[in-house]
Amino acid sequence: MARARLRALAFVTVLAMVLPLIAACGQAGPTPTPVIVKETVPVTVKETVVVQVTPTPGPKRGGTLIVGLMSPVLSLDPADYRDRQTETVIRNMFDGLVTRTKDNQVVLEMAKSATLIDPQTWEFKLKEGMTFHNGDPVTAEDVKFTFDRIITEKAIEYPEPHTAARKGLIAPLESVEIVDPLTVRFHLKAPWPVFMQMLCHQQIIPKKYFESVGGTKGFIEHPVGAGPFKFVEGKLDDQIVLERYDNYYGGADDLPPVGPAFADRVIFKIIPERSSRVAALQAGEVNIIQGVPSYIVPQLLSDPRLQVKTCAGTRPHFMEMNVKMKPFDDVRVRQAINYGVNVDLILAKILSGYGVRLPGILSPFNNFADPDIKPYPFNVEKAKALLKEAGYENGFSFVIDVSADAKELAEAIAGELRTNLGLDVSVRVWDWAVLRPKLLAGERQATVGSWGDSAFDPVGYLEAKVHTYVEGSTYGRGNYSQYSNPRVDELVKAGEIETDVAKRHEIYNEIQRIVWEEAPMLFLFVPQEIEAAAANVQNWGPSPDGRINLHDVWLSQ
Repeated sequence: MARARLRALAFVTVLAMVLPLIAACGQAGPTPTPVIVKETVPVTVKETVVVQVTPTPGPKRGGTLIVGLMSPVLSLDPADYRDRQTETVIRNMFDGLVTRTKDNQVVLEMAKSATLIDPQTWEFKLKEGMTFHNGDPVTAEDVKFTFDRIITEKAIEYPEPHTAARKGLIAPLESVEIVDPLTVRFHLKAPWPVFMQMLCHQQIIPKKYFESVGGTKGFIEHPVGAGPFKFVEGKLDDQIVLERYDNYYGGADDLPPVGPAFADRVIFKIIPERSSRVAALQAGEVNIIQGVPSYIVPQLLSDPRLQVKTCAGTRPHFMEMNVKMKPFDDVRVRQAINYGVNVDLILAKILSGYGVRLPGILSPFNNFADPDIKPYPFNVEKAKALLKEAGYENGFSFVIDVSADAKELAEAIAGELRTNLGLDVSVRVWDWAVLRPKLLAGERQATVGSWGDSAFDPVGYLEAKVHTYVEGSTYGRGNYSQYSNPRVDELVKAGEIETDVAKRHEIYNEIQRIVWEEAPMLFLFVPQEIEAAAANVQNWGPSPDGRINLHDVWLSQ
């Protein structure tokens, strides 16, 4: 019963209750009673099961699970990547203090308790008896080392000194203090209502081993974690081979069954081409695949050897328009684009309906989405009237610059604008590493892409997409529209530290209204995550954050 009550509490609700208590005590008052947080539940997203395979009774140990990934793994360093396929591999080798369930609940993993000491201090006690894959015990010193390496500027020394890519996911963390061998305290610069959600993206590494292999280069060549599987061999652009760690402490208590993994081995195979991934699954060469194209779902459903599952996605899609470049420097033109594209038709054609319309800057699944904000309706006459008012009655030309994976969607948008508004729109494909700096520099008119919202909270998302770009910071790091509004910047920063839930809603509602009106982007949709597996894969399902957790998965035959 106690656990059930805890699952009904949101993290922000816990903060809302705790902060007034602490404030009431005052500096001269007694020490506030710590609140023990067993787990936090920011939002629950119900998994949509397209087809359900009847599980066999009880788990079975043994066998090899082979997973077809959509893209190469970027790194085996838990501190230095920003990519979901990479995260899937890393989080099967490394564990963190907390983790997420498939329905986006935050639960304790390596930590046995989390205590909110004051609005800016969290204390974690580690479980006893945990070991890394080389047999070394997990201690508070490892936790401190892990996070010091992430938050310290230029702490990653290989291949040249640079700051950890994961720092932006826990930017308010100021320091980590060792209390005793199994206890650490996290000191934040300010209250941060999404701390526990964002902590899911950070995994613990062994300090002693890291130093013994000479630092980053030696570590990524043979990484050692404390997760359910340990590294055997592999190449980032080919395949990564892992094997079960038999001395695994068991993982999150709230994700039964707890204990060592069932599979003997896990192989992550890099298969970028969608049709090749599907063919590999159908041929029995892999057991699970990511990124199933929606048009192939009916074919897979007709095969009794396979199963297909979906869940709510966390990647809003949009076409960003450069608001500093003609013709998109006129808000009427940007609004006309939103009225002039039949997004429902594109959603049906591109995703076969496996997605939901994006009403504005926030996904409708986001915990702070304003339900009163609705998607721009498809209205060609309204769009043409706005273009005429802006002086573009005869249309205009522009180029949508994209990476290869957005080409199909960009061409669908271009087709809509040609047909409905008579615009001359072309699509140009680039390597993303070349294109991204040009977008941040404001050198392109428009681009089509997406941005992750795995925390279902505006923090970690809005500062990237609608805050003014600030070079060298996390602000505006994904702002390819060059959008800049001082009021929005002010509100974004206010929302990051506000702990009152009602006030946060007020802040984010205002941001959503402003951005909807100023329309720096064509708001498109949030696709569902679609994955498929062989029928004998048990206790498996997709997660909104794109991670495939293989610890509790087994093969029935």
